[in-house]
Amino acid sequence: MELNIIAPNTTGSAETLYETRAAAGNLGDLVIIGTGNGRFRDIVESGLILDMSDYLKNSALTSKYTEAINICNKYSGKEGIYGIPCELSTQSPEVSCDGNEPMVSAYVRWDSYKAAGYPEIKTLEDFIPVMQAMQEDTPLSDSGKKTYAISLFKDWDGNMMVAAKNYASLYGYNEVGFVLSRADGSDYQDILSKDGIYVRALHFLFEANKAGLVDPESRTQNYAELSGKYRDGQILTSLWSYQGTDLYNTAENKANGKGFMPAFIEDSTPYSNGCYSEGNAKTIIAIGNSAAEPQRLADFIDWLYSPEGMEAEGECVGAVGPEGLTWEKADGKAVLTDFGKAALPSNDVNVPEEWGGGKWEEGSSGLNYKPLAIVDEDPNTEEPYLPTMWESSLAGKTTSLDTDWQDWAGGAKTTIEFLKNKNALMVAPGSTFIEPEESSDIATKRQHCKAAITEYSWKMAFANDEEEFDSLLEKLRSAAESYGYRDVLAIDFSNASLEAKLEAKVVEDYGK
Repeated sequence: MELNIIAPNTTGSAETLYETRAAAGNLGDLVIIGTGNGRFRDIVESGLILDMSDYLKNSALTSKYTEAINICNKYSGKEGIYGIPCELSTQSPEVSCDGNEPMVSAYVRWDSYKAAGYPEIKTLEDFIPVMQAMQEDTPLSDSGKKTYAISLFKDWDGNMMVAAKNYASLYGYNEVGFVLSRADGSDYQDILSKDGIYVRALHFLFEANKAGLVDPESRTQNYAELSGKYRDGQILTSLWSYQGTDLYNTAENKANGKGFMPAFIEDSTPYSNGCYSEGNAKTIIAIGNSAAEPQRLADFIDWLYSPEGMEAEGECVGAVGPEGLTWEKADGKAVLTDFGKAALPSNDVNVPEEWGGGKWEEGSSGLNYKPLAIVDEDPNTEEPYLPTMWESSLAGKTTSLDTDWQDWAGGAKTTIEFLKNKNALMVAPGSTFIEPEESSDIATKRQHCKAAITEYSWKMAFANDEEEFDSLLEKLRSAAESYGYRDVLAIDFSNASLEAKLEAKVVEDYGK
């Protein structure tokens, strides 16, 4: 099967891509799509995707996950199986689905942090002098380029500046439209509140930039360009493990005592998503109405959700890759091969010709889709799909980088374990909540507000002084108000409350 992937990161905005293809009446043969704002119902009513019931009637997928698939398809408004939810799991919604690493954490170049004397970081603002010390200790990248503590990109901005939102997530918040909702349901914030966590995050970025810690190319580079900087050791902090840790912690770098490990901000409570015992219906996989061979596509979807399919997805989902290449069984336990240790998760390593040749990092699945929870058990290994959680992998954390961090972390082997020991991990129960469809009037107001919020957020982060920062915030609040921000915000607060109620129900239902 040959895949011609048409995706927003290569074609422009996701909204524009959807509108263009929907207007043409063809979303594609294999469709991976977000379902929020009534989109699932829209594409079903418009006949843009097929009912897969007959094509999947004998599949292992539908027999094992019948209830979750049925719950997901209630959002379609029609009888049948029009979409399969992602991240299907058999585990409790209160168990983190992130494996060893939460959605965000304060990852730092540990060798630089160690050289600075492992300074305490009591608050987010206290992180700035620590980053200054790190940047002074490591002024040049591996190739001799100037280092920066922070580097940003705009590719994934949506309701707000994603970089600022991620610093809010260090405190347990995630977005519901223009509301930041705390994982435990204890707080809901208007992102434009002067005293809120989003404006605090913007001010932190402003202060960091004033201190010379933010990469000046942040406003023009894309995610791929930033990834190259992480691989070169040019950036010294990371909020996502799949940036700093995954891109820089090669076997060679770790052997040399260099790499990213999590520091700890004492007033933080990093956010993590819980497992989706009813599936994550926010994104589905489906078959387009114009597909010439729908049965073949259904078989492919069924395979994606199989153990072999999960392993084959490899770096894209955090899974291990094919047996015999990246892993093998030894004394009944799954262990990484020498190739797997060198290649995983996304390193520039040559693949043997008998496995197709090329570079491992270039062979990752382009679907960027997680069929099953990576923390669920792979029957082939009898351990989680995520190889870093394997008994053999945890026992193999013996480089000087690993052991130095473990000593600092009180013996913890993973970030999740460390945060649990600190009583700081904030897990949001995995639920099937999807934002209901909103009127065209609200949708228009939202688009205008989103544009203003992202534009002014970037300006605030790079403001020249405190006076300009405050002035830009007032201009943003005024502009948003003029676009109908309050009307949209009322809906988002309602949705945040609905999501919290559904999360509580999912936990209760799983307990039954």
